[in-house]
Amino acid sequence: MDETCPCGSGAARDSCCGPYLDGDAVAPTAETLMRSRYSAFVEGHREYLLRTWAEETRPEVLDLDSGQRWLGLSIRATSAGGMADDVGEVEFVARSRVEGRGQRLHERSRFRRVNGQWFYVDGTFPGKRPA
Repeated sequence: MDETCPCGSGAARDSCCGPYLDGDAVAPTAETLMRSRYSAFVEGHREYLLRTWAEETRPEVLDLDSGQRWLGLSIRATSAGGMADDVGEVEFVARSRVEGRGQRLHERSRFRRVNGQWFYVDGTFPGKRPA
């Protein structure tokens, strides 16, 4: 039986985010890239995360917390980011647990497509007040 994809789509990993994470295909939409990046965090695919991050905002080093357990992804909204678009936004909530404490990441992510490949650019945090 196929393993269910971590992105929460309900599909098997091999027919969902697996081909993107394994380098066999590129995500066709911004939401698909968002889901595959979440799956990459779950599975610890640091290179995939860096490879799908826009060059101007990509960190030189990406440290993943081995103690963080990802619990689920909920897509709240999408704006553009379709197969005919070059930019898009995806608002999501990702839940995790670190050292027994629940965490919630609510982000509105911006994506850009260059030469047929989508890249994560950056994100804002809805509802978070500026310091």
